[in-house]
Amino acid sequence: MKNLGEAAFVLGIEIQRDRARGLLGFFLKTYIERVLKLFDMSMYSGQKVSLDKGDLKKEHCSKNEEEEAEMRNKPYVSLVGSIMYAQVCIRPDLALRISKIWRFQSNPGMQHWIARKKILRYLQRTRAYMLIYLRTENWSLLAMLI
Repeated sequence: MKNLGEAAFVLGIEIQRDRARGLLGFFLKTYIERVLKLFDMSMYSGQKVSLDKGDLKKEHCSKNEEEEAEMRNKPYVSLVGSIMYAQVCIRPDLALRISKIWRFQSNPGMQHWIARKKILRYLQRTRAYMLIYLRTENWSLLAMLI
C-alpha cells in the first residue's frame, strides 16, 4: 500500500475540501460532460425542467415492428445506466426521473427517447451541482444547491 495523498478524483467523482470551513464536496461535472458527449448532447443548451407531465405514457411505447426496429438502434439502456450512475453516486435529484424512465425499459418508443434527451439537457444545466457535507456538532440534514 502506498499513500498518494488526499484523493481529488475517484470513479468519476470529483472531491473538493475546505478544511478551514469544514466542507467536503462531491460533484460529477467531468463525468456528466463525458456522458453528454457520448450521447451527442454536449452542444445543446441546458433546461430547467427535465420531464414534463405528459412525456412518459404507455401510449408512447412502440406499437409495431418498424417502431421497435427504430428503437433498437438507440442506446436506450446505456443512457439510463449512465444517468443512474450519477444518481446513485451523488445526484439524488435524479431518482424520481430515473424511476419514471425505467418503467418503459422493455418497450420504449420515440417519445421516451425524447424524454431521456430532456434529462440530459437538465444534466447539462446542472452539471456543476455538488453534494456537500458540512462538519457540525449536531447531526442534521441540510440541502444546498450551488
